[in-house]
Amino acid sequence: MPMGVRNWIAVASAEHVRLGRAAGFMQVCHGKAAPLRRLGPGDRVAYYSPSEVYRGKDKLQIFTAIGLVREGTPYQFDMGGGFVPFRRDVDWLKAREAPIRPLLDRLDFTGGTRNWGYQLRFGLFEVSDHDMRCIARTMDATLPP
Repeated sequence: MPMGVRNWIAVASAEHVRLGRAAGFMQVCHGKAAPLRRLGPGDRVAYYSPSEVYRGKDKLQIFTAIGLVREGTPYQFDMGGGFVPFRRDVDWLKAREAPIRPLLDRLDFTGGTRNWGYQLRFGLFEVSDHDMRCIARTMDATLPP
C-alpha cells in the first residue's frame, strides 16, 4: 500500500451513488467541500447506502461502490436549481453491491455493537485497512496492493 493511503466510508442513497459511479465522481454531506478535502489521491473509498433514495424509509443497508480517489481537488458542479455541490473524481472499481449485515461482527468500525450505524451519520469517516479489504472482498472488488 502506498505511503499515506487512507480508507474511507462515504454515505449516500443508492440512487445518488449509482449516478456518481456512472459518471466517475463522488459527493458527500449534501455537497460540502470540507469533507472532500480530507481525501487524498489514491485513498480508497467505499459507499454505504442506507436507503434506495434520499431520505427513503427502506432499510437497504448495502455497500454500493468502491474506488480510488483521483488526483485533483474538490470542484463545484452546477446541478441546476441553485444546487452547486462539490465533487471529487474517483476511479470506481468493478464491484457488486453487497449487504453490510453479514460483516457487522467482522468490521472494526461496527465492532459487533447494536449502535453500529452511529458513525454513518457523519457522512464520511475513516476506517481501517482491515475494514476496507473486508468490504472489497464482499463486493468482489480487487484493491491494488
